[in-house]
Amino acid sequence: MISGREVECGVLGSNASAIGEIKILGNHEFYDFEAKYMDDSADLIVPAKLDKKIQGDLQQLAARVFDYFNCEGLARVDFFLTKDDEIFVNEINTMPGFTSISMFPRMWEASGVKYDELVDYLIQEALNRPIGLH
Repeated sequence: MISGREVECGVLGSNASAIGEIKILGNHEFYDFEAKYMDDSADLIVPAKLDKKIQGDLQQLAARVFDYFNCEGLARVDFFLTKDDEIFVNEINTMPGFTSISMFPRMWEASGVKYDELVDYLIQEALNRPIGLH
């Protein structure tokens, strides 16, 4: 287990969004299925209250993870941030939630990209992508 904060960053191509944070409420030790879907035991804070340098480090790392795995379109990179500001990549989600209240669009809205602009960007990016494997 890594003790600390759970933070996330959306990625579109080489661009990274504002950072979001999941704060666990109630009696949950971590952001499990029950906390997320059953009893609404989490606050989603966008943008996360972080030092500017840490924000920049997270955004750079999110874009690097996206590139490392040769992702296309969109992804959300989740991190753990320790009390000593040590960053651990938790996972990359290549199909993040995409409702208007999901973290991915909320992070992009905090970055100045509205939901309809986000959808339009993804459609245009997909139309311009070469067909087939490459």
